[in-house]
Amino acid sequence: MRRVYLDHSATTPVDPEVAAIMMTYYTEKYGNPSSVHGFGRETKQALEQARNQVAELIGAASREITFTSGGTEADNLAILGTAEALRKKGKHIITSCIEHHAVLETCEYLEKNGFDLTVIPVDEEGIISVDEVRKAIRPDTILITVMHANNEVGSIQPIAEIGKLAKEHGIVFHVDAVQSLGKIPINVEEMNVDLLTVSGHKIYGPKGVGALYVRKGVRIVPLIHGGGQERKRRSGTENMPGIIGFGKACELAGQRMADDAEKQIKLRDKLMNGIVERIEYVKVNGPVGEKRLPNNVNVSIRYVEGESLLLSLDMLGIAASSGSACTSGSLDPSHVLLGMGLIHEIAHGSLRFSLGRQNTEEDIDYVLEQLPKIVERLRMMSPLYDQVIHSKKA
Repeated sequence: MRRVYLDHSATTPVDPEVAAIMMTYYTEKYGNPSSVHGFGRETKQALEQARNQVAELIGAASREITFTSGGTEADNLAILGTAEALRKKGKHIITSCIEHHAVLETCEYLEKNGFDLTVIPVDEEGIISVDEVRKAIRPDTILITVMHANNEVGSIQPIAEIGKLAKEHGIVFHVDAVQSLGKIPINVEEMNVDLLTVSGHKIYGPKGVGALYVRKGVRIVPLIHGGGQERKRRSGTENMPGIIGFGKACELAGQRMADDAEKQIKLRDKLMNGIVERIEYVKVNGPVGEKRLPNNVNVSIRYVEGESLLLSLDMLGIAASSGSACTSGSLDPSHVLLGMGLIHEIAHGSLRFSLGRQNTEEDIDYVLEQLPKIVERLRMMSPLYDQVIHSKKA
């Protein structure tokens, strides 16, 4: 049976070059970077090289990179750390309705503990309005947190414009760039970003490692206390194999980004257009063209359940998703699609395909061959679709 992996927004395979260099730091170069002897100095030097590799990919200085256990911890550190550092200045936070749960739930936690939260809506393409952000700003606003690109529908946000607005008002601006890193260019200076979250396992690096960019001069209160590692922002002995792998993955992403994007856009459009042409009652979710991540396809197929589609695809060796991996076990409709104005019935039939480096035209052809058959079979069991057929005949 053919196996096709189209869930790269959930996670990616580790690149062989990344895996090879990581193994060295498991078995040969195992010193603690905080140790003063030669073994420690060797790994300390490698730690700083990886820090520089991450920084170069986002246009930052290496001293502004703090390594974490992943994107979720980095989001928490950015939001909670800023709230604690600036609570005397104000207690108002602005975010959007389509953020990852690592951001939304952290903001909601603060709201339950004395902070005010404004959640900005998005348009039907899943894009936030800069004017809506402007209207939401108050004298006591201390933080704006908006993702660079959405993990479900691939919508790319006007980050530079929002960042400029935040800068004009002296507000800290945090961006979750976990999905955009390595797919589209990021420059924290041009985008006016103060805090930026990235993660290793979305760019062919290892799981369990991420980083938070903290602009020089921006103060955050640490969440983890102890030995004072990572410039006292995140204590704990560094995950050296993970960090080294993350650094290498960033280096490779910078080299391959343009070629990856060109290839994936062609496959993305072939898959998206093919689904619309071959299956009736399909809605493409999210924007088209440059406002969408190169590797993202999200469609709602009416009169079928997303869960049934996923299980049927899986039986044929095709891996996809109905939303973010963190919530794929939930029967609730995607909060992103609901936030874009989709009704529950349509949101329930959503599928996300996310392409990667190893995908080919043959993979797309296989999906376009199998998916219409699956939809036809599932619709024949749907009483709602049966009504549609009868109404057509009438």
